[in-house]
Parts: sequence; structure tokens; C-alpha cells
Amino acid sequence: MKIQRALLTAASPSQRTLPLQSLVDRDGARRTALAIILEEVTAAGVEEVGIVICPGDQAAYQAAAGGHAARLRFIEQTSPLGYGHAVHCGREFIGNSPFLLLVADHLYVSSSERGCAAQLLHIAGTEECAVSAVQPTHESKLNRYGAAGGRLVAGRPGLYEIEDLIEKPTPTEAEQRLIVPGLRAGHYLCYFGMHVLTPAVMDILDERLREVSDPTHRQLTGALRVLADRERYLAAELQGQRFDIAEKYGLLTAQLALALQGSGREEVLSILLELLASQRSR
Repeated sequence: MKIQRALLTAASPSQRTLPLQSLVDRDGARRTALAIILEEVTAAGVEEVGIVICPGDQAAYQAAAGGHAARLRFIEQTSPLGYGHAVHCGREFIGNSPFLLLVADHLYVSSSERGCAAQLLHIAGTEECAVSAVQPTHESKLNRYGAAGGRLVAGRPGLYEIEDLIEKPTPTEAEQRLIVPGLRAGHYLCYFGMHVLTPAVMDILDERLREVSDPTHRQLTGALRVLADRERYLAAELQGQRFDIAEKYGLLTAQLALALQGSGREEVLSILLELLASQRSR
């Protein structure tokens, strides 16, 4: 399974400015969140990126992309009709090929030499099927993510056959339907914000979006549940973490994670220790 194109969704009215925020990357350079995400995609070997935006945002995103701007194709979501609809807006760009899907309000910090997107593409290529990255997440954060339940693939730690999916489940729903053997108590496999999907998901979204009376059909999670019924579909834990910059202190947490991965780690730790010491002395 060779992935040549990536789709990045950035049209949510409440989050559209988040990818334009500046951070200091691992090398100490100031860059936008968007540029850091695009570097993640490029490092995975994907050159063409379609980005779903609100009308009128192209200039801002083009500037924020920096040296990656030339490889972007902008796709407007003219009405805010949900995440599934935003993904479906990229159907023409994706064509009849598998693709990498990311959200523009997450940053990824790998704990291995290979980036998170590259890890996911490697797994999808090996397994030759759709794969969603997941991260064990405490039940207190279930209201922010889609979550998956399933069973471990024999002999493949961290790889799961998906059996059920729920968009932002309650803890009770998760306990009843999404328990995964081996996870810590109170933790569930929540979306990482990164997927490799087959073009079948666009057909499923097309079917579901025709039923406009049901707003849940605008969600991606429901379409992925149908995908799991129709073809092999896996969830994979990656060596790394996602940081949702839409969360309270999310941008700060992502910045610290990036800084602690870089060459300035000792300096950052020293600054943090000094800050903590000054707070305790008050």
C-alpha cells in the first residue's frame, strides 16, 4: 500500500486559527504548528497534501506553511457540516487511492527515530489495510475523542483488530463496549488524530451524507465503524504521543514536549526547575 497523498482538515470554525500558532521546534527554530505538521507528513515520504479550510483562509495558511506551501492544494468546506463532511470534501483530491488523514490541531512527538506518520504508513504498508493510530487515554478525556474497542492481533503488540467504535463515548459506554484487555484500568484506545484510510471510506461517507436528517452521519467515526464491517481495519499504538493544541494548555504542553525532544533539552529543564523553585519560595 503506497501512500502518495495526505489530507489535512483545518476548517473547524472553533479551531481554524490553531495551526497558525507559532512554536519553537526541536531545533530551536520558530515555526507554525502547520509547518511542523507538514514536516511530519513530508518526513513520511508524502509529497502532495490537500488541506480542507474555511473560505477565505487560504492566504493565511499559505503563509503559515512556509517552505511547504508549494505542495499544498486548498479545498474549501463552504459550510461547517462536521468532520466527516470535511473529509468528504477531499474526495476529488484523494481519488481512488489510499491516503493519510490528519487533523490540523494535533502535534505529534515521536519517541523513536521514525516519526509518527512514518510509523503509521509502515504499519499500513505491512498489513495492507486501513489503520488508525490510537493512544491509551484516561476516561476523563473520552468526551474529546473517538474511541475504539477490539482485540490484539496475535504476535503483534500494540496492534488491534477493531470491533467497535464510538464517537466521544461516556465512561459507561466505554466500559460496556470498548474494554481492551491489557490496558490500564480506566484507559481506552482513543484516536491519535492520524489515519491511513482506503478510498472505500469516501464511498461510505457519500452514502451517509445523503441522509441529511441524521447529523451523526456527518461524523467520521460512524463511517469508520461501517468500514470495519466491510474490510480489514486495524488500530495501532505508535511510539510517540499526540498533543491536542485545542485543549486548555494544549499548546503549552506541545511546546514543552517539542523542547524536551530537542538539543536544548538541558536548558529547558533548567528553566523549568528555576521556575518551580521560584514558585515554591513564594
